[in-house]
Amino acid sequence: MFGDVTSFFVCAFAEILNRESLAVDGCFEACYYHFVQKSRIFFSALKREFTGVLRWLVPGLGVKRWFGILLAGITLLGIGVAYFLLDIYRTNSADSILPVLDVASLRFFPRPVRVAIFLILGLSLVTWGLWGLNRALLNPFLRKDRRLVDQIADFRRRERGARVVTMGGGHGLATLLRGLKNYTYNLTAVVTVADDGGSSGKLRLSLGILPPGDIRNCLAALSNDEALLAQLFQYRFNDDSGLGGHSFGNLFISALADVTGSFEEAIAESGRVLSVHGRVLPATLHDVKLVADVQLPNMVNQVRVEGESSIPEMPGRVRHVYLVPNNPPAFPPVLQAILAADLLVIGPGSLYTSILPNLLVPDLLAALHASRALKIYVVNIATQPGETGSYDVGDHLSVLEEHVGKGLFDIIVCNNRHEGTLPNGVEWVKIGENPAGYPIYLADFLDLEHPWRHDSEKLAKTLMDLLDERTGPLLDRDN
Repeated sequence: MFGDVTSFFVCAFAEILNRESLAVDGCFEACYYHFVQKSRIFFSALKREFTGVLRWLVPGLGVKRWFGILLAGITLLGIGVAYFLLDIYRTNSADSILPVLDVASLRFFPRPVRVAIFLILGLSLVTWGLWGLNRALLNPFLRKDRRLVDQIADFRRRERGARVVTMGGGHGLATLLRGLKNYTYNLTAVVTVADDGGSSGKLRLSLGILPPGDIRNCLAALSNDEALLAQLFQYRFNDDSGLGGHSFGNLFISALADVTGSFEEAIAESGRVLSVHGRVLPATLHDVKLVADVQLPNMVNQVRVEGESSIPEMPGRVRHVYLVPNNPPAFPPVLQAILAADLLVIGPGSLYTSILPNLLVPDLLAALHASRALKIYVVNIATQPGETGSYDVGDHLSVLEEHVGKGLFDIIVCNNRHEGTLPNGVEWVKIGENPAGYPIYLADFLDLEHPWRHDSEKLAKTLMDLLDERTGPLLDRDN
């Protein structure tokens, strides 16, 4: 009987344990996976933070040298304090001071342990103090979505970037600069001063200053705060106001030119306001006018059209353009930038009214021929009504050679993707049959939202890759 009762209780208890074990197993499994997931998140965050700390030791940041100098100074200061305390310890026999020094120097530990403790504490305090000081000083200037070490590394990379000079005008040059500023801060944009239409033309006539329109576009494109300040710079007053047609940036540059006494100083100050890394320079400081010989439809004779804004509006085909006066001196900083450049990019932009007005400055053209930089011409994606209707790549190059001579460019960069809807009267610029014998690089540069324009990131990456291919390690010619 006792054995049967015992067996009954054993069986009942085993059943209870079996049920409880199932529940425990389920609970344990849930807790286990929760613990593993939390552990993975913790170690992933720890690894990310540790990697961020190690990035401070990457060569090129310019931080390690100052950290080493700081540690050397603190070490020397510690040695001086140690000598002072050692002198007190040896010469002072007061019973009240010696026990304090014994405790402060951790004499109850072995010497190797004391060395390790003081080294760890010292490095920890120095690191903590430097981190807190940097955060306190740099916090107003830091972007909240990026770590300090990432911002410093990015700044150093762009600061040591290639020396790039771009040339042109209008929206094409601004698009190019918007992409190139992600690779280098050593940017120089050379813009034409032949513009005489819109707000720039009005200010040119009324105030007698050089047209600021293209310069304003380039400054806005190079700005680090293009989301706000650049939008303000590009803001255009409506026609109902007394300032109808004028943009805020044009008025700002004009006012600065009057305050500073020079147009070039006004450009430099505008760049500081917009936090621009790079320079925007006029091709010349002389008041030049663009003149074109246009052949009208169904006529043999040509007519002369004066003014950059009037040329695209004249029906017919542009045959030749030139500046009046025809020998303006180039702005000296432009010549210095061209001769020191690693990469020279001409275009994209209006062929007759943005690119050629720069190349027609004799000193500037001579500097281009003398420069040993990689010279790239970026062909427009689409034709421009009134200037390059039905032009292909060969037509663009033929026009350039007629005006500035042959052999100016090393590479011609063209778009090979023709998708999307173009405005009326606009066509794709295709290779054609006569590419003038230049090496041509084809790629997809299309901006899907505006198919007649270049995508700034695609174009900038391609240009920097072409420069890296030329300046990188020499490759086997057979390959």
